[in-house]
Amino acid sequence: MTRLAQTHGLTEFQTEILATVRAFVDKEVIPNAQELEHSDTYPQAIVDQMKDMGLFGLMIPEEYGGLGESLLTYALCVEELARGWMSVSGVINTHFIVAYMIRQHGTQAQKDHYLPRMATGEVRGAFSMSEPELGSDVAAIRTKGTRAGDGYVINGQKMWLTNGASSTLVAALVRTDEGASRPHQNLTTFLIEKPAGFGEVVPGITIPRKLDKMGYKGIDTTELFFDDYQASADQILGGTPGRGFAQMMDGVEVGRVNVSARACGVAIRAFELAVKYAQQRHTFGKAIAEHQAIAFSLAEMATKVEAAHLMMVNAARLKDSGERNDVAAGMSKYLASEYCSEVTQASFRIHGGYGYSKEYEIERLMREAPFLLIGEGTSEIQKTIISKGLLRTYKL
Repeated sequence: MTRLAQTHGLTEFQTEILATVRAFVDKEVIPNAQELEHSDTYPQAIVDQMKDMGLFGLMIPEEYGGLGESLLTYALCVEELARGWMSVSGVINTHFIVAYMIRQHGTQAQKDHYLPRMATGEVRGAFSMSEPELGSDVAAIRTKGTRAGDGYVINGQKMWLTNGASSTLVAALVRTDEGASRPHQNLTTFLIEKPAGFGEVVPGITIPRKLDKMGYKGIDTTELFFDDYQASADQILGGTPGRGFAQMMDGVEVGRVNVSARACGVAIRAFELAVKYAQQRHTFGKAIAEHQAIAFSLAEMATKVEAAHLMMVNAARLKDSGERNDVAAGMSKYLASEYCSEVTQASFRIHGGYGYSKEYEIERLMREAPFLLIGEGTSEIQKTIISKGLLRTYKL
């Protein structure tokens, strides 16, 4: 048997990219992740190397300066990055959701303006949908854009912006009055350029602070306040208001594959740490891996890692084929995040008391895994999506 989480049918170029990313993770990310994570320091040197490697342009078409690779290639790279440190994979997650949305739904002028600079990492994307007290009820968004001449005046508060301060382009979902009877048809996506940093970054937009989190450190997660922000009509993604909900949901499907890939990466690393420690630690005269309880736990962990990886690959390939993948992405995100939590806890148990020490890497993974249970929709939301899709397909 080969190593876990191998993917068959890859091109030579895909194989080379993954080998390069894996070597980068082993050499640059894993040795530095603990110190950067515990000090909650933004990994600027690592991000600069990711730019040089072309990772910010991975899925952007070649005509705009990107590598023109598939969602599968991107997901497999994310898996490798998250294996090293989940926060590093988060740096490119929202960037690629925004780039994908512009690629799929933007006007030609928007594609020409943003995608070449996003491919180099000069422009970095953030994705803004959540609000305080909103949860998963996206159609109930309160941030409002009021028509003013040829543009809009936007007021409201956004929450949980990954890369909120370090990004320079925010795709924000806002309520506009389109006169539609269905609430979600009154939502519009605005593309907002801003400088990186905190405070009032442009007139009418404030990034107040970096939110303090249990895990997922190093990367900045922020709020965003709109206070009479003046948006022009050409900032509307695709040029037509009222289409924001569908555009965002398309982007979220990419995001769910991303979260699945991150969950796979964290689970792989948790397994690697466990199988190594279990062969080094001795009790009752033999390595603990030789005790049946530990051996069975390793077997369960490996099976869960493999199953999650296969579902993630399937969801990515479906999206790449142009077929609807909401159910596959939901299943993948649900299973991968739940299995990641279980595998990480099993690794923690195998480490015993040392797992509770900050000197051991598993302590960090224990704080990172819970985020994956809620990022891009909780398991309960995924079950809702899955069940609706099943009932649609199997309708009597």
